[in-house]
Amino acid sequence: MPVEVNPKETSRASAYELWMQAPNPMVTFFKTLDVTNLVRLSRKRNLKFNMLMDYCIGKAASDVEEFHTLPVGVKLIRYDSIALNTIIRNKSGTVNSCDLMFSDDLAAFNKEYLTYTNEASENCADRDLSADSMVIGTSAIVDTEIDGAVNMYSGFNNPFVIWGKYRKKFFRCYLPVSFQFHHTQMDGAHAGRFLENLQKEMNDLRNLL
Repeated sequence: MPVEVNPKETSRASAYELWMQAPNPMVTFFKTLDVTNLVRLSRKRNLKFNMLMDYCIGKAASDVEEFHTLPVGVKLIRYDSIALNTIIRNKSGTVNSCDLMFSDDLAAFNKEYLTYTNEASENCADRDLSADSMVIGTSAIVDTEIDGAVNMYSGFNNPFVIWGKYRKKFFRCYLPVSFQFHHTQMDGAHAGRFLENLQKEMNDLRNLL
């Protein structure tokens, strides 16, 4: 259950003082990832590439303590669980937002992904878990390759990962991603650790091939 914590009693005390009232407290990192294993697993097991991306993001974030605490308004909220948000195209041709509880079990997460993204698409309705979990936003711009993206800050403090189409080079597949985070929530070192974890989780998927 989410609980409010006293910033002064956390490791984010100094960051809270420095960044909580900053006009633009968001930071964006860019990194190119080797997604060859995700592409191969997607084809071999008939799994959606973006589901695998969300799964690896959830696993990578779970190993970074700072992902469990989020600035909400002027408060610092501690969460027990992490969820992934994905933007889906609904049956009317517009988009909806769909939150998915993260599970370390790939089969369970895949079932959650397929069930609720299909439901959101059919009902043209958002699914919101932000009251219960720390939600990592994701968005895939599947129609084109992009080098990166920087969001306009509008009070959405959650970490956010954006990517486009992956690129093929010789026998490998590469994907530039943008990772945006609130500086109150984490420092650059934590963000860098997350991105390194993300590549590691993708590499580890070779064990499922």
